[in-house]
Amino acid sequence: MIRNIKSIIKASAMVLAGTFMLLSCESEADNFGSQLFTGATGNVASYEVETYNIDNGKKLQADASRLANVTLGAFTEGQFGMQKSSYVTQVRLSNYAPTFGTNPKIDSVVLVVKPQYAKDSVTTRTFENYTYPEGNVAAKVVVNNYPITKYGKAKKTLTLNVHEVADFLGAASDTLYSNKPVAVSTLLGSKVLNGTVSSVKITKKSDNTDIFNRDVSLRIPLDKNFFQTKILAKAGSAELSDISNFIRYFKGIRLSVEENDGYLMKFVPDALEMVMYYKSDVTTNGTTTAIPATFAFNLGSGNTHLSQIINDQTGAAVENVQYTTNASRLYLQGMGGPGAGLRIPATEIAKIKELYKNQNIAILSANIRLYSDPVAWKNSYEKPFTFLVRKDGEKTLFSDMSTLANNGIYQLIKAYDLAKEQAYYDIAITQTLKDIVEKEAANKDIIINIGGYESNITTGLPYGQAYNTRAYQPHRIVLIGAEAGNEQRARLNITYTKK
Repeated sequence: MIRNIKSIIKASAMVLAGTFMLLSCESEADNFGSQLFTGATGNVASYEVETYNIDNGKKLQADASRLANVTLGAFTEGQFGMQKSSYVTQVRLSNYAPTFGTNPKIDSVVLVVKPQYAKDSVTTRTFENYTYPEGNVAAKVVVNNYPITKYGKAKKTLTLNVHEVADFLGAASDTLYSNKPVAVSTLLGSKVLNGTVSSVKITKKSDNTDIFNRDVSLRIPLDKNFFQTKILAKAGSAELSDISNFIRYFKGIRLSVEENDGYLMKFVPDALEMVMYYKSDVTTNGTTTAIPATFAFNLGSGNTHLSQIINDQTGAAVENVQYTTNASRLYLQGMGGPGAGLRIPATEIAKIKELYKNQNIAILSANIRLYSDPVAWKNSYEKPFTFLVRKDGEKTLFSDMSTLANNGIYQLIKAYDLAKEQAYYDIAITQTLKDIVEKEAANKDIIINIGGYESNITTGLPYGQAYNTRAYQPHRIVLIGAEAGNEQRARLNITYTKK
């Protein structure tokens, strides 16, 4: 089922759950409730919320079914420690039982990575007097450089390594977790990342037509001698004859960084490219010429993908967190880090039910408000703009989302002041609270984690609870929990009117 829906996701454009997130400056009542009582004056009441941290085991499902994007890099800071992300994928041939001609020799092999980058920030270099070597053509070269979109310490450099995988990775449908160990062997290539990606365009001076055009990307040169032996020399062998043999012969590659501190970047795994450039001899009328050719490998869908993530909390503040009720601080981190639980105490629910029964109130809106800690989380890192929300023990979409999303008004998360030292968030639970108060529904804990929902760009609706960005969302934040006496502690706020 997951594979089928994943195919739908890839066949259509995706957007994150913008339908369920709104950036604003002031809080306001849910439009959902106010529609029912136009002209009514709302009363506002506030209730206690119990909070606790959740240890997610420093892992999460991170196979192809969860990786619309993937992270790569490493980042260390004092609250959550070190988070390091590597990427593992199978490699397949673009066609099997390939022939490479007579006396084939590799010129080069390149791995192409296309990380996210700031498209509106470009540095351009132009070389007016360039001679293109094939035909000695007078040409102009334009190189555009863009900063990679980074989470972490933007000015750090990272060393990217590409290794051959030594373990068979199994089937693409297998469930894999981010802490799965994978052995590697040969170092195939390395590149020091300076934090930018570039495009190259070469045009003829005579008529300005394109000679060469390379998209924005990182290009990592790989060991051509390895591929000469591993691929070209094996032409006609059983190892290259079909998929089953090949993925057991050349098991895959792993991309990783050497350093433990720097930044995390994202890229689309199915956009990864690996191209082999070679020449083979062609004899015509007694003259032998080395003719250039290319051979592309398939690193996209159909291959097993794995995001390997290390969450090392040694020496960090989160290492000492007690996972007990009424935590004064909540630690939320994507990519396998901790989440949080929110509980409306039975005593507070009883107070609201009393209003409902004796004063005949109608709940117009309900939200749980959470503030970031301006001391523990005082930094310039981008704050999360949305959360994943579910009821404890349930794997379906939060009931408010599935009930109200179609009205075009409902937002699950409203995030405020994200650019300031202290942000705050409202989690809209109007329908959930109404069901508890009016229909005696179970008062289940609300579980939140870093991430957003993958949604259909046409309908704006999420595909489901499991289809989210958590596996590749590097955001983290420290929130104020149920700290007694703190005016910014977690609270349930409701707006109601009397019928």
